[in-house]
Amino acid sequence: MEMLELTRENTPVNPAFSPHLCDRIERDFISRWNDLWGGRSLVHGRDPGADAVRLNGNDYLSVTGHPRIIEAQTAAIRHDAEFVVQSGSFLLETHPVRAFEKKLAGWIGKDDGVLCQSGYAANVGLLQCIADPQTPVYIDLLAHTSLWEGARRAGAPAHAFRHNDIDHLQRLIAKHGPGLVVVDSVYSTTGAISPLVDVVDVAEAGRCMILVDESHSLGTHGPGGAGLCMALGLSSRVHFITASLAKAFAGRAGYFNIPTGLRNYILSTSYHNIFSSCLLPHEVAALSATLDVIQGCEAERQRLHGLSRRMRESFMDLGFPVHQGTEQIIALEAGTEPDTLVLRDRLEERDVFGAVFCAPATTRNRTLVRLTLHAALTDAEMDHVACVAREIAPIVKPWDWPIARRARAAVPHSS
Repeated sequence: MEMLELTRENTPVNPAFSPHLCDRIERDFISRWNDLWGGRSLVHGRDPGADAVRLNGNDYLSVTGHPRIIEAQTAAIRHDAEFVVQSGSFLLETHPVRAFEKKLAGWIGKDDGVLCQSGYAANVGLLQCIADPQTPVYIDLLAHTSLWEGARRAGAPAHAFRHNDIDHLQRLIAKHGPGLVVVDSVYSTTGAISPLVDVVDVAEAGRCMILVDESHSLGTHGPGGAGLCMALGLSSRVHFITASLAKAFAGRAGYFNIPTGLRNYILSTSYHNIFSSCLLPHEVAALSATLDVIQGCEAERQRLHGLSRRMRESFMDLGFPVHQGTEQIIALEAGTEPDTLVLRDRLEERDVFGAVFCAPATTRNRTLVRLTLHAALTDAEMDHVACVAREIAPIVKPWDWPIARRARAAVPHSS
């Protein structure tokens, strides 16, 4: 049999895009690629080598590959051969998903919940059901994009309050009336913790419902890793807790709690559940086993918090402005995209790999390299990162970054 030759005549050809789309791509991307990024990707740099220190993942407790999780997953693959792939809205009470939803709910101090395809789907799907054009949504400026998109999908008026500014939140509620307050417990770009006790107090005083996204604190904070709402005794006062299970759970799913009495309302209203297929049995089995593992990871949680303090202190001592957060997410906010490209390259040349966050994940002038720590980092790896930070500081000059200048300007001068 002769091999087919690919000629001009049989080469696949795409039909021409509309002039409007071509103009949009040129305006929104091509000029950015060429002028700001120098003709190469800002978010895709070098391939990490065997000796690279990887700080660009989300497996905070390093549970990937845990034997109990692998065993649960493989057992499900071998034995659950007759499952039906269908919309999550059709799942009966006897389905394994229901047992996990209730198990996770009990862990975070709630009675029931819904398992979704991702944290993004969880936030958008929930907000679509609990907000509408008559529901003001008060949302922290640094809240995850999925929360903003959920408010937009609901048609709700979104009122942004300054990051962690309780007074500003209180003024907005007084002006626009009762609605829904939306915050992250730990913010995904900076590692800052929300002042949850104050948020809940202000929301309750304003007769607002409360939604807390615990994506970056579930597993890593609280008793048995049950999150900051549980740690602070707030679970019974917070209406909705959501989370991506792609962080400490290292899986592919999202979750939000609901009262059992609202379950059928959610399943009949949330588009992300109605029009997406449910997770597969081996995925659910792995998530359930991961929950068991996480509850026993107290040593890993303590190590993660200790590593976070240690690395932040190393960066601060060298003049890197990482003051905006406290937890396992460390933002090196160079500001502009060209400056962040330089920072990324200098780190990767020395085998330290973070994740670049740029628009739309940040505003254009707050581009950053995000370093996410995990419990399996060795002392040698920590020392290497500190050494690299010391080496590149005179090159990238973090004390001149816009965030550093803003911090200096905010400090009152003594007379």
